[in-house]
Amino acid sequence: QAELTNVKTPWTPAKNPTLSRFINEIVHGEESDVNELGEPNSHFEMYLEAMQQIGANTLPIHQLTEWLSYGKTLDEALYQLEIREETRAFVRFTFEIINSGQLHKIAALFTFGREDLIPDMFIEILREMQSQGQTNIDKLLYYLERHIEIDGGDHGPISLQMMQEICGSDAIKWQEATEV
Repeated sequence: QAELTNVKTPWTPAKNPTLSRFINEIVHGEESDVNELGEPNSHFEMYLEAMQQIGANTLPIHQLTEWLSYGKTLDEALYQLEIREETRAFVRFTFEIINSGQLHKIAALFTFGREDLIPDMFIEILREMQSQGQTNIDKLLYYLERHIEIDGGDHGPISLQMMQEICGSDAIKWQEATEV
C-alpha cells in the first residue's frame, strides 16, 4: 500500500490510480471487514477468534505481535517463539521478499502465495470439516466462507489485475514473480 498509494502528508495523487484503487480495496477488506456479528473486524482478528474457538494454540501469534509492539525486531521475536522451523522459515521468506522493496515480487507473493491460492484451499478445509460433522466452529466457518467470498470474488481477480499492471510486458519481472 505504501508503494502504490500516497500515505504521506500532505497527500498528493498516486502515480497510478488504478493500482492505488486495487490495493486500497484489498486493504479495506483485510483491515476493516465485518465479522459474523456484523461488527467491524480485521481478518487477522477474525482468524485468531476462530482459532481460539476451536481450541488452537494462539499463544505464539499473541507473543509475536506483543513483542513487535514493544520494539523487538521480527528476527528477535521469531527466534524466541516456540514454533516449528517451517513456520519460522515461511515468515522469514515472506519478509525477505517484502524487505527487498521490489514491488513485482511483493505483489507476486501476495497474489500467488495468498489471494489466488486461498479460496481453493479454504473450500477443501470447509468440505472436510463438514464431512466430519464438526460443531462449535461458527467463527471458523464464517472466516473461511468470508475469505472464499472476498478472495475468490474480489481480491483474487483484483490482485491478478494488479500483477498485470505492475509487470506489464516485462519478461524479467514475470520470471522473478514466478520464482517468488
